[in-house]
Amino acid sequence: MARVFVITGPSGVGKGTLIKHLLERVPELELSVSATTRGPRPGEEHGVHYHFLDPAEFDRRVANGAFVEHAEYSGRHYGTLREELDRRTAAGHPVVLEIEVQGARQVRTAMPEAVQIFIVPPSTDTLRQRLVGRGTDDEQQVASRLEVAVSELAAQDEFAYKVVNAELDAAVDELVDIVRREMVLA
Repeated sequence: MARVFVITGPSGVGKGTLIKHLLERVPELELSVSATTRGPRPGEEHGVHYHFLDPAEFDRRVANGAFVEHAEYSGRHYGTLREELDRRTAAGHPVVLEIEVQGARQVRTAMPEAVQIFIVPPSTDTLRQRLVGRGTDDEQQVASRLEVAVSELAAQDEFAYKVVNAELDAAVDELVDIVRREMVLA
């Protein structure tokens, strides 16, 4: 089985940007496509960025054990479909999961061999600026995400690795080093 890398951290910390650069620099990695009940953002495509499911379908799949992990985050559901992960790892492809802290904990229980990496913002003020700057959430949603982020940041010591995303190139270099080192150990 190939290695599974869990990259987590609060919303707005830059997980997606870091993973984009990681995939460019470590092309043998594949990104697992998560399922969600939230609607697509501009430019997002079903099956490429997320599997967009309505809440009833998501709940049906949870009941059928179709997820390796699933979580509710800011009123929306997210999860990693077991078939998506199994297909890739069985074919020998190392996989990156971009998931929230609740889901990362579930993966840790289900797959203790998965490499867990927590992305940390340089400050909560920076995190707030990034969330507002995305322009995808209203002020109430930003406040909700920041409230969740505070509790998630308190959990960072649970994770094997922490990468502070203060300066993009340095954070990408650190992430690439961790992934390459762990791929050799697999």
